[in-house]
Amino acid sequence: MESFQGDTWEPACGDGAISKVLEAAGYQVVSTDLIDRGYGAGGHNFLKSEIPLAKNIITNPPYGTHGLGDAFVRRALIHARKTGGSVAMLLNLRSLCNPDRTPRFQRCPPTAIYALDDLTCWPEGKPVSRYARIAKQQYYWAVWHSGKVERPTFWWLATKSFR
Repeated sequence: MESFQGDTWEPACGDGAISKVLEAAGYQVVSTDLIDRGYGAGGHNFLKSEIPLAKNIITNPPYGTHGLGDAFVRRALIHARKTGGSVAMLLNLRSLCNPDRTPRFQRCPPTAIYALDDLTCWPEGKPVSRYARIAKQQYYWAVWHSGKVERPTFWWLATKSFR
């Protein structure tokens, strides 16, 4: 649905699920994570990063508590302003309808929003994780392209063909 010009940084790469898809599509990908999960470079704190490692950022950020996903979006948008790149974040659909986020989205709206009809994201990649209850939440991709501040386009994506 989207194409990105230049290299891409996956700053919460986990086991490499997103990075591998991007690489298979021909993108040059820098993969990092705070914790070494067997793919990419561990020990890299994206939220404290000052220098972007690639032009674009594409990730499924950790949601956690205390606005961790929001912090990822903010840091990614800061980096994208420096590089002129784009940001794509896989987010919980409920985040679109949160009074704390409304002013942020109004100030810096995504260029596009893609609602996914069915997606299971296993926290830590483990169906038995103590956080597994959140696996069946609804998700969407939010995409920001630098220099574009307008009302976002919205589309629905069927995930069946990707399983």
